[in-house]
Amino acid sequence: MTKAADQTRDQRGSDEAPGRELRLQRYFPYRLARLAEQVSLAVAEVYADRFALSRQEWRILAALGEQPLLPTKEIGRLTTLDKMNVSRAMQSLETRGIVSRSRDPEDGRERIVTLTAAGRALYRKIVPHALAREADLLDVLTRDEVATLNAVIDKLLGATERPE
Repeated sequence: MTKAADQTRDQRGSDEAPGRELRLQRYFPYRLARLAEQVSLAVAEVYADRFALSRQEWRILAALGEQPLLPTKEIGRLTTLDKMNVSRAMQSLETRGIVSRSRDPEDGRERIVTLTAAGRALYRKIVPHALAREADLLDVLTRDEVATLNAVIDKLLGATERPE
């Protein structure tokens, strides 16, 4: 039995075989999803109210801020958004003059997305606020705990990512 399974059993307070009883409030996937939602809502205060961006629009803006030219299908992969959410957010961002799309010269079916000058300016305005909000959220942890958290997240992502 793994250390995590032992801890889960200990948290339940019995020696029952793992899997016989599920307590949602202690169930790791539920707790992680809940935390992700709470963090996402906390960060949304930065871009939603001040900059009138949806969560999907912010993810696309952030991805393009890091990599200035992206194929549309790569945006979905990087942001964990499905095709429909990417399409709707892209339409909104393009209408507002934040992104522009052009045909990929190597694959005419694919569109390449870039930030416009207005999009780059918006990204530069949001980043300091987003980083400050991240710092506020992580401020409850020590440096060592942040390092451990990052290592654990990387490890779990590695364990759950599917090969492409």
